[in-house]
Amino acid sequence: MQTDFLLNQQRARERRPSFDGLTISLHWATVLLVLALFASAWLHALAEVRQSDFTPVLLQIHRSIGVTIWVITALRLAWRLTRATLPPFPAHMTKLQLATVKLSECGLYVLLLGQPATGLLTTLLGGRPFGLFFWQFPPIMPRDEMLQAALHSTHELGAWALAVLAVGHAAVALFHHFVLRDDVLECMAPVIAKARFKQELATDSFALKIHSGNKSDTLAVLLTRRSNGQEPAKRRHAPHTSRVSQIHFRGVVQCLLCRDEPLLRLRHPLACWPRSDLR
Repeated sequence: MQTDFLLNQQRARERRPSFDGLTISLHWATVLLVLALFASAWLHALAEVRQSDFTPVLLQIHRSIGVTIWVITALRLAWRLTRATLPPFPAHMTKLQLATVKLSECGLYVLLLGQPATGLLTTLLGGRPFGLFFWQFPPIMPRDEMLQAALHSTHELGAWALAVLAVGHAAVALFHHFVLRDDVLECMAPVIAKARFKQELATDSFALKIHSGNKSDTLAVLLTRRSNGQEPAKRRHAPHTSRVSQIHFRGVVQCLLCRDEPLLRLRHPLACWPRSDLR
């Protein structure tokens, strides 16, 4: 148990530093906005099928969320390339894993910037007034049905690609946290890291107390079990006599008082029995 405690302390010292506060805030804000983006798209498609009066409102909400994601992603990318604090990749990752992570990360940035652009261009090429946030805008570009259809198809394909990458990104983070039990998720979620560190400290502290123990408390527990008729377990080949049982109990007590390891002596109780008692 002491070895486990030291290993946990070593792992705590080897944990990578977290991302900086602004990067973490922008990351989780993007997560929430992407979830809201997909929810609004699904509701808009459902309202369009049912020819609901909320269809234009839901489309305006979807469009506004997309523009917000574009702005946050641009700020996040600019911060990342200038002053962001990025932890190193885990040492156990292979070159193939590193290449996959970097490629998926670039794909997410491209889609988070490209999806709002294709969606807004699709709206502009419709040649009609449109709403964005709390404002209404007149037609800005002439209507081009062919280009609008091409951009709409690109927008739909990009939505599926973004969904796949986002779900894969989340699944890998959870796999690292619950299966590999490393600090990949904790670097982006310091709250999880603090909670896990406190839990490890509490577990190790409790384990050390049990391991070191209090001699008098252990003796009291043994005496209580004896008074309640719960005798210590006898060896398989030991004689079933009351005399040997008394000597066995006296040997356990003597082991506890002489600071020997109780569990080791319980397995070999004859080592502590006085020779006079065995006659």
